[in-house]
Amino acid sequence: MVIRKNGRYRQGVFRPNHPEKYLGNPSNIIFRSSWEFQFLRKIDNDPNVIAYSSEEVSIPYVSPVDGRTHRYFPDVIVKMKGGKIYMYEIKPVAQTQQPKQSMNRKKMITEAKTFAVNTAKWAAARAYCERNGITFVILTEKELGIRTK
Repeated sequence: MVIRKNGRYRQGVFRPNHPEKYLGNPSNIIFRSSWEFQFLRKIDNDPNVIAYSSEEVSIPYVSPVDGRTHRYFPDVIVKMKGGKIYMYEIKPVAQTQQPKQSMNRKKMITEAKTFAVNTAKWAAARAYCERNGITFVILTEKELGIRTK
């Protein structure tokens, strides 16, 4: 597990309690944030979740920043009892909204590019989900019940 200086960002390999539920190699489930780790732990232990995967699906999208095709790997796909399937992306709420004007021009440009790329990824994900009968959901700290600062 990697922890950044601020102590909030973690990444590592998730070890499931129920490896039989994982669609893929259960010894190589990567999480890229503490929020993803918490969500993986929750769905792994949820009896209503019959299967899940993490970054196992690749969705092509065109980046508005460079005009090239890239691959987007959604954070988690979950199959529930009853057959309903969800695709989840876990992001800070700040990355899901148009950036606010700022005196720091460099920061504002970076945030605008991030938002534009995320928007393109999510449009491609929504189209993929619509074709495949999947519900696309973006989870932020608000939906995950995580306090910040």
